[in-house]
Amino acid sequence: MSIQENIEAIRARMAQAARAAGRDGGEILLVGASKMNDAAACRAAVAAGIDALGENRVQELLEKYGQGAYEGVPLHFIGHLQRNKVRQIIGKVDLIHSVSSLELLTEIDRQAEKHGLTQPVLLEVNIGREESKSGFLPEELFDAARAARDFSHVSVQGIMAIPPVEQEKHGNLPYFQEVARLYIDISHQLYHNGFKYLSMGMSDDFEDAIAAGANMVRVGSAIFGARNYQK
Repeated sequence: MSIQENIEAIRARMAQAARAAGRDGGEILLVGASKMNDAAACRAAVAAGIDALGENRVQELLEKYGQGAYEGVPLHFIGHLQRNKVRQIIGKVDLIHSVSSLELLTEIDRQAEKHGLTQPVLLEVNIGREESKSGFLPEELFDAARAARDFSHVSVQGIMAIPPVEQEKHGNLPYFQEVARLYIDISHQLYHNGFKYLSMGMSDDFEDAIAAGANMVRVGSAIFGARNYQK
């Protein structure tokens, strides 16, 4: 199937999952996770109506940015971000999903000030408490969100999570539900219900994420095909 056909099929599944949850599927944003796909594939996704494109690697983002890969849609950074790479993407990305520490938030604020802008970000929660993943632990997230209010060049707009690889069908649903509760509580208690984005769910589990309340899903292989890690 083509990228356009894949996006149409995913949109249909998103709409069905939203209806089952009593939600409006039009309120859920589809981010194409375009890691390891070239500029032509990104442009095909844009032409097919993708809501945004998301990159995991700074160097790949910069290369494709120079090729005009993302023109026409917002560009998100969705992977692990090192502090020494922040300066390379500020001014280029519309949203950073993966703010995993206050040190990283401090650097984003510093670089955004240099550019005279306010950088929208999401706080990443390590909902599965996995040592191999970055992010705030659930019990740390509230304090991190409170501290983030003091940064003048960062705008916290929600939460992002990547739960553990599910071992059985619907295995990640409890994680998604826990993240949704954190999202609602923090938005209400600290941000006057001003959060915009609950980013969770990928190719294998985005329907469960929608059932739990996600309004932004990050889909890669189901759009672009399986990645070739042997390249």
